[in-house]
Formats: sequence, C-alpha cells, structure tokens
Amino acid sequence: MAEHWIKHPTILKGTLVDLIPLGKENFDELYLAAADKKLWEFIPSDGSEREKFNALYNTALEEREKGNHYPFVIQHKQTKKFIGSTRFLDIVPKDKKLEIGFTWIIRDYWGTAINFECKLLLMTFCFEVLKTNRVQLKTDERNIRSRTAIQKIGGQFEGIFRKERILDNGYVRNSAFFSIIDTEWEAAKKKIQMQMEERMKSK
Repeated sequence: MAEHWIKHPTILKGTLVDLIPLGKENFDELYLAAADKKLWEFIPSDGSEREKFNALYNTALEEREKGNHYPFVIQHKQTKKFIGSTRFLDIVPKDKKLEIGFTWIIRDYWGTAINFECKLLLMTFCFEVLKTNRVQLKTDERNIRSRTAIQKIGGQFEGIFRKERILDNGYVRNSAFFSIIDTEWEAAKKKIQMQMEERMKSK
C-alpha cells in the first residue's frame, strides 16, 4: 500500500485550540457538541442526529485509512472540551492539492478568533509542510456567513457549481467554490493572523 501523504497521527497545536486526530473514542464527547441542529444547516449530512453522526464519522475514519480524508477534532485548550471538527478531504498527492471542509464549531465560539486559528493551523500545514499547490474550500451558495469567512482568510472565489450535491433533506445544493494557491499563501497568512489578533483584542 502506498504511503499516505498525511502521516498519522498528525496533531496541529495552536494558542487557543489543538486539532487532534479523530478517533472512535472521541465520538461520545464530540456528539455532545454536535447535537445542535443549527450547526448542520448547510452541511450535506445532519450530524445532530446520532445515527447520522456515527455514519459520518465512521466514514471519515474509513476514508483516512484510504488516504482520502484526514479528520480532526477541535479541542479548546483552556477547557479541554471538544468544540467542533474539521478535516482535510479530496486529498490528491499527485497534484499537490486537497480541500478543507466539514468544519463546524459550536455557536459559543462563532465570531471569535477560533475559526481563524483553525484555518491558520490547517493551511500552514498544507503550504509549509505538505507544500501543496492548491487548497480548496466550498460551501452552500446560501451560506453567506461561511462565504464571507472564506473570503476574509484570502479565499479566491472561483464560481458556483450548480446542483453540485443533494442534502439529507433532499435539497439540491448549488456550491460556492474558493481556493488559495501557494503563491497567495503569504498574503493570506498575514490576513488570517491580523484578524486573529483583532478578535483576541476585542475579547
């Protein structure tokens, strides 16, 4: 079997949060954070339902074994609690590209520096360790909060993919696609760091 591009375990340590590799032993605690239906409004599967949550994260572990995904749990450093999840997906080492997605954070931390730090940790790893050419991000066309957040970290809007996927509730979703490429990383990194600092000062 070919060696995976992302070595396991990979832990990304920050100031506010650590991103730790998902494990089956995390499911119960992570679900306590995931049970808020609002978190899943624009995500294809509704992880607020335990059966769907288990299916979603069991699949994430299976995809990690294949080298296609690398899922993380977001652990708040101060409280040691799990406050969300994120992952690398559509990992294509040959083309030096991947996607960051399936990101959710509990509402207590919306509008704080935490999402910025998660993206900083993930993208620093992508561009400075893996030496990726391209990091892709996508979201529901209707998710203005997420689209704004992606553009704030330097994501370049690439267009709308129409009828790109079908959600659990049957809704046929148009997806907004963004990317950051290696030549844009230094500027994007400064942008993320600046906004992290602003959020931390305002608290």
